[in-house]
Amino acid sequence: MTGHRFLVIIEQDEDGKYIASVPSLPGCHTQADNLAELEKRVQEAIKLYLDEKRDFTLAPDKFIGIHQVEVQP
Repeated sequence: MTGHRFLVIIEQDEDGKYIASVPSLPGCHTQADNLAELEKRVQEAIKLYLDEKRDFTLAPDKFIGIHQVEVQP
């Protein structure tokens, strides 16, 4: 069986924790203190999600891009 690839969005919160979410798997997210631990945890979260949702059909990601907007007060 070949593996699946997932796009993961990584952000950092105000406390410095890293937060990962998987847009193609609604509700699949995790957090960690560093990026190495986050990598392990997001892989675990994806595996758990897929085990729990065995009937889930994977739709291909339709990543467009990331854009930062600055708004003046």
